[in-house]
Amino acid sequence: MRERSLTEIITMSTPVEPGSNNVLLQVTDLRKYFPVRRGLMATVRGHVKAVDGVSFEIRRGETLGLVGESGCGKTTTGRSILRLIEPTGGEVLFNGSPVLHLADEELRKIRKQMQIIFQDPYGSLNPRMTVGGIVMEGLIAHGMYSRAERIERAQALLARVGLDPEHFYRYPHEFSGGQRQRIGIARALAVEPQFIVCDEPVSALDVSIQAQIINLLSDLKREFGLSYLFIAHDLSVVEHISDRVAVMYLGKIVEQTTSEELFRNPLHPYTKVLLASVPSLETREEKRHVIEGDIPSPLHPPPGCPFHPRCPEAMDICRTEVPTTIQHADGHSVACHLYTMDVAPVRPGN
Repeated sequence: MRERSLTEIITMSTPVEPGSNNVLLQVTDLRKYFPVRRGLMATVRGHVKAVDGVSFEIRRGETLGLVGESGCGKTTTGRSILRLIEPTGGEVLFNGSPVLHLADEELRKIRKQMQIIFQDPYGSLNPRMTVGGIVMEGLIAHGMYSRAERIERAQALLARVGLDPEHFYRYPHEFSGGQRQRIGIARALAVEPQFIVCDEPVSALDVSIQAQIINLLSDLKREFGLSYLFIAHDLSVVEHISDRVAVMYLGKIVEQTTSEELFRNPLHPYTKVLLASVPSLETREEKRHVIEGDIPSPLHPPPGCPFHPRCPEAMDICRTEVPTTIQHADGHSVACHLYTMDVAPVRPGN
């Protein structure tokens, strides 16, 4: 019997070109409210609206970047889609099938197609398990392959993500942060998923290692036809890997378009400030772009547009009415009164 090649061992699905109209994941009005309890009776006194009416779709072979400041609800969105935490409401369709109301056994089957790469490469790996055990854990849970085939597949995946197959028998504490994240990527790939939530997978790594991991994820996406929800706060990283970008603020998506269009023609004032704050080596002149004020509490969000207390272009209507999301141009949506009202902006303090 001939020896199988690495590609034959780990081939999963046929690559799909981004831009296809074949929608893999559709999220509609997703909400996650965390109850705030106080007193001896643990009475609910309010809700933290971590995710509040988020909607988007991801096509096959596409990467959607989800960006925003820390605490805006990006990670909660990703984990709610996978039901690692239970959403409060909304709808998630994966391959046209609803996810949020599946029973445990049905959910277990669909989770094989939906995986996650965690932010922390240190805390996300079980220190008591060998690298091989970590990569094979999903295969065992889903009853995939024989024992010999699991070992073969795990070693092939380790080689594909840039590690030595002999690392199969070692433990996580023996590896650097970048190597650990490669192990996490191999674990996510093991069960042959179609969709992966990348939850800030490079934010804890050195800059030089970040580039290697981003390039690896890009190569794997093309090779296996994967779709990503890439969560990040670093816009330079998002620009490199994403086909489309959604900008999130205080639990809501405020702008969504292609990566090229967002960086060429940002519309929402929050997006503009985020882009202006990205460090640049093109000029020696030091420029600091700081958003005035702190992020409002999701427990007591401001009335009207959630960004208006910090917005340099806020108008009177922004303080009272929540802006609706409109299609400003083909494929470019924005939730801002500047594009629905023909009135002059009122500067903060006026």
